[in-house]
Amino acid sequence: MAYPPSTAAQPATDVGSVARLITPDGERVSDPALDRWATDVDDALLSDLYRDMVRTRRLDTEGVALQRQGQLGLWAPSLGQEAAQVGTARALRSSDFVFPSYRELGVQLVRGATPTQLIQVWRGEEQSMGDPFARGTAGPQIIIGAQTLHAVGYAMGIQRSARPDGARADDVAVAYFGDGASSQGDVNEAMVFAASFGAPVVFVCCNNQWAISEPVAVQSRFPLAGRAPAFGIPSLRIDGNDVLAGFAAMRWALERARSGAGPAYIEAVTYRMGPHTTADDPTRYRDPAELELWRGRDPLTRVETLLRARGALDDAAAADIAAEADDLAAQMRAACLSYRTREPLTIFDEVYAEPHTGLERQRRAYAAYLAGFEEDQR
Repeated sequence: MAYPPSTAAQPATDVGSVARLITPDGERVSDPALDRWATDVDDALLSDLYRDMVRTRRLDTEGVALQRQGQLGLWAPSLGQEAAQVGTARALRSSDFVFPSYRELGVQLVRGATPTQLIQVWRGEEQSMGDPFARGTAGPQIIIGAQTLHAVGYAMGIQRSARPDGARADDVAVAYFGDGASSQGDVNEAMVFAASFGAPVVFVCCNNQWAISEPVAVQSRFPLAGRAPAFGIPSLRIDGNDVLAGFAAMRWALERARSGAGPAYIEAVTYRMGPHTTADDPTRYRDPAELELWRGRDPLTRVETLLRARGALDDAAAADIAAEADDLAAQMRAACLSYRTREPLTIFDEVYAEPHTGLERQRRAYAAYLAGFEEDQR
């Protein structure tokens, strides 16, 4: 559904008022807001989107397992949100720049993240995710909503840059954030700046229904996509479990931003099937019936059903995709188990160009703190 409509009185949790191109049953349908942006999508591209989602889910499963086994400090599951991430990210070009939150595993994969880079973040290692300019993607942002300001700032930088021929660069910055972040001041301030300066930025709100233990209906009585027009930013509300809808919606948003028309906003209505992070227990606040309802809207199943109906996917091809995903997960596990963390005191080594007494005092205090653990183990 495109905004601003006159019928904004839909509840925030209503998934009937979303634009989609593939139904939960795997049927290809038409949508007036999205059709023109998906006319050239063939079975080969749809298969690639499915492959990326399978890889994302497999690595997510591995990440959870590694955390449970004490190999990672934390993990933010993306189970159920693969379509919103993969579909939108695949519409980008390499020169665009992405500012993700901590949950965009699928976006990071599409943008070329390696298994080693993925585990560095959640082990707290230095140089996590490597050089952001090599993939046009910033590292995962832990501070809720802060990346939206970074994206707008980058987009305003694009406005002020020029190619050698003197033409304005037409790259786009993209910010990903969740429904919970939409209540943060940073996100709203970012939209004020984006609209005021006509910045080439796309806001992607992955509305997974829960901000940790708080349902989206508590944060907003009406769809989050309805907020953007109040800032002067057009928006689309899509079925976030439909990878093709995500791909088409992002094409719409990118075309607007590249043309100089300013920012755009996408609300992808999806669902967090797992916990907020591995430190969370969703069984304490979530109705099991709700989980089962969304399990029937699985983003991978609907694409697989469509591809099989078209004869573009069979058991052998599905097995090959699964094997490729397993191999990537094995690489991720091997990278994690073989990683050697630097000694704790080296955290002080490159803080300042020249050492000083204050830094040495902190080093000694931290060394004494660490020594206390050794005494406890005796």
